[in-house]
Order: sequence, then C-alpha cells, then structure tokens
Amino acid sequence: MGRSYRIAPSILSANFARLGDEVAAVVAAGADMIHFDVMDNHYVPNLTIGPLVCEAIRPLTQAVIDVHLMVEPVDRIVPDFAKAGANIISFHPEASAHVDRTIGLIRDSGCKAGLVFNPATPLNWLDHVLDKLDLVLIMSVNPGFGGQSFIPGALPKLADVRRRIDAMHAETGRAVLLQVDGGVKVDNIAAIARAGADTFVAGSAIFGSKDYAATIASMRAALKSAG
Repeated sequence: MGRSYRIAPSILSANFARLGDEVAAVVAAGADMIHFDVMDNHYVPNLTIGPLVCEAIRPLTQAVIDVHLMVEPVDRIVPDFAKAGANIISFHPEASAHVDRTIGLIRDSGCKAGLVFNPATPLNWLDHVLDKLDLVLIMSVNPGFGGQSFIPGALPKLADVRRRIDAMHAETGRAVLLQVDGGVKVDNIAAIARAGADTFVAGSAIFGSKDYAATIASMRAALKSAG
C-alpha cells in the first residue's frame, strides 16, 4: 500500500515546566507534527492552553502545529490561533453553529481545516463538507483528558472514513489526512493503521516514555508492518 504515516505527539502529556525543551526534544526524536490540545472547561471538562502558548512554541520548530479545538463557541478563537502560528485547526461540529462557515473561517485565516468526531458523533457531516477539509480526526477516547484507553469502536469508523477519503481522492485528486487521537500506543498502532489512519496522535505513550526517539522508532517499525 505504501501509505505515508505521520506521528503527532500531543503536548498535553508533556512537562509544562519545560515545554519549549519538550517540543524541541520530540521533534528531534522524529515527530512529524506537534498536536496542540485546546480545552475550555465548557465543551470538555478540562482547561488547558491557548494561543499564547502556541505563539511561544512557534519559533522553536518548523514542524506542523496541529491545533485541536475542544472549545465552544469555536469561531471567536480561530483567528487568534492562526495568528499564533497554527498550521492546521480542527474543531468539533457540535461546537459550531455553522460547520461550513467555521471551515471557511479557518481556511480564510490561512490554515488547513479539520473536523473532529467524538466516539458517539455520527459521520453524516462528511456527506456535506469532506471536499472542503484537509484533515478528519477520529477520537478514540472521549475528549477532555490524556492517558485514556483506546475505544475499539473507532476502528470501523476509521475504515468508513478511509473509504470516503479514497473515493473522493480517486474522483478529484484531493488529499485529506485521517488522524486518530486517544490511547494510541506502540502495541496497537499497526491495527489502527490497518483500519485506515495515516496520522497518529500519541501523548502519554511518547511523553511518558524515557526515550522519545526509541518510542517513535518503535511506532514507525510497527507501522511498517501494517503496510
């Protein structure tokens, strides 16, 4: 198959007292993207980081900064993250009054746009907006906290989205990343890839390990076995 894979460490699990060093270390260890979890204690029951932190880490790396907005309302904060240096901004359809308009706002702000599906969120939104997206993120945990276990129901959902993306690609040539987030580890990443994911968010599995480079290398070796 020869699909190219991307590893996106989630800084939610990093040591925040040394965040700049952590970002540099994980990029040096082979990360492709930095996943940036934004929670507002409203849409999800936790409060994390905002545009100020994104702006602070932007000069430290050339890697793609992939911002996952778990906030409601979403439109107000999109331009702030675009200005702070985000490359991709993803949001949940439940957090937007007008999903199509929010996608347009993200793209007009100069970023790539992603749509995020919680474990219980149906995929119907893709019937209407897949052709405008650059990324689809399937949550394999309920969002809000790091360190949760992978929900197996994400696998058929990934396979469904992969079929849709491949069909669109065959028709239009448009490429869309299929990202998965939640409970991704060395021992399950190959099965997740076989279901269709090409971009893998991993927080505690990487930042909780003693050797970031060894962990990322083990993930890549497992992905190679997935094809």
